[in-house]
Amino acid sequence: MQDIRIENILNRLSKSNFRSKFHLKQKDKDYIKEKGVDKIREHAYDFINKRLAPEDIPNDGKQTPMRGHPVFIAQHATATCCRGCLYKWHKIQKGIELNEEQKDYIINVIMSWIDREIKNS
Repeated sequence: MQDIRIENILNRLSKSNFRSKFHLKQKDKDYIKEKGVDKIREHAYDFINKRLAPEDIPNDGKQTPMRGHPVFIAQHATATCCRGCLYKWHKIQKGIELNEEQKDYIINVIMSWIDREIKNS
């Protein structure tokens, strides 16, 4: 079941010294509240389609900013920021275009992390 898979990966990531340092700031939470979760999910799909899904990413490892949008923070916290991290943590191969199932999984991981952050504030 995917919910269990997402819970398991979020729990593993929370034990990482690097990944556990990422948290949403109040301005990020305010932005999410203002735009709504559905709009944030749309933004996440857009970012993933443009920055992570292509087969070849010329600037892989540097394509996701460290700030500027709640999804960017979530991507670093969930190791969905580049294809290297995606392979290391989620076992999604590099060098292939992401399919819809993979993109949905990534979005669900990101949105689950965001949901946890909002609930824990």
